[in-house]
Amino acid sequence: MSSETSSYLKFGAVTVVILLSLGYLAYTGVQDSKSYYVTIKELQGMGDGAYSKRLRVAGNVVPGSIKRNGTRVEFLLKEQDLTLPVSYTGTEAPPDTFKDDSQALADGSFGRDGVFHAKQLQAKCASKYAPQPGQPGATPAAEPGKSMTQNQGSPSSGMAN
Repeated sequence: MSSETSSYLKFGAVTVVILLSLGYLAYTGVQDSKSYYVTIKELQGMGDGAYSKRLRVAGNVVPGSIKRNGTRVEFLLKEQDLTLPVSYTGTEAPPDTFKDDSQALADGSFGRDGVFHAKQLQAKCASKYAPQPGQPGATPAAEPGKSMTQNQGSPSSGMAN
């Protein structure tokens, strides 16, 4: 075998090793970042499969259930008549909108102790902050048979200012 062929084989082998390594890293990265969205009812019906997956669970925070202990926050999520105890130990403080009766989304894993161990926590803004119909900033409802652009009027539409 010539030295030129030998160097091509070495280069090809190194290239294959690098490509396989990158492929493995990409695959494991996707597996680690993948999470399944489930309801509390679905979570309780998953059996042993719930313990090995990264999950996201949403619900309303039960009033009076929020207990803060340093960076740890424990609370109950409620969906219809089901509740789920959650223990949040993320690196960031819970958002300002995380309060009693707020909608929250916990991202983490379900433990064999029956507690959902969240690493990330999101809270939706309460609807009380949205403008009510008829108030400044509210979007007017369209009249039947008209699009929103036809309903809002303009100086050329004949509406008085």
